[in-house]
Amino acid sequence: MRAEKAVTLAALVALSTACGGAPTSAQQHHAPAPPLAGKVVAIDPGHNGGNASHPEVINKLVDIITQRKPCNTTGTQTRAGYTEHAFTWDVARRLTPILEKMGAKVVLTRPDDKGVGPCITERAATANKAKADAVVSVHADGAGADGHGFHVILPGLVQGHNDAIVDPSRRLGLAVRDAYREGTGLPYATYIGKEGLDTRTDLGGLNLSTRPAVFVECGNMGNAGDAAKLSDPAFRERIAASLAAGVGKYLGGR
Repeated sequence: MRAEKAVTLAALVALSTACGGAPTSAQQHHAPAPPLAGKVVAIDPGHNGGNASHPEVINKLVDIITQRKPCNTTGTQTRAGYTEHAFTWDVARRLTPILEKMGAKVVLTRPDDKGVGPCITERAATANKAKADAVVSVHADGAGADGHGFHVILPGLVQGHNDAIVDPSRRLGLAVRDAYREGTGLPYATYIGKEGLDTRTDLGGLNLSTRPAVFVECGNMGNAGDAAKLSDPAFRERIAASLAAGVGKYLGGR
């Protein structure tokens, strides 16, 4: 099956790199094309490190079709002070090379964790301009301490605007949800959505996207157990690998 092949090949490439084994000329000659060759994946690490210092920028209202919302926000953080913007950037930094080894071209909506914004409208435009085959916006939730687990947010129908991406986005969301649960062991969110899925029409990144897109709330930073996992670099590596597997499953099965 193509989906399984995509993930397996990526693992083999990663293993070869980790062991320092450069392919021989014969291996290069006979090696199959990377499973995501020719695909473009946009990764949107939520928020940014400089947002809190520039409220005059991020509080500016922008049009997301269904309403007007702030350009961006500061995001949440754990009780110990580990910020969502740092988390999302670290996951994106880990996810990018995995996808590149699978053959994908990766487009990031921000270049580092020191800037301000970009606005949610600009982030969607970046992925649209790149003609991304899949868009994954990485986040962590800031819900009550009693709720735990992850969920994937799907675009709801905004008729006349995102009609074409609702169905493929759902397929992307299901692939990412299943791979994330398997790879991280985190349960579906206990406090929102159903079976790890939630559908919304109040997120600019989904309303304005012309490409298949999902948001992933990787866990709840307000919950002590989730916060401990999200704060662990080794667990963030598992998160990145799981997201890559989900994207690979979706794009490999198209």
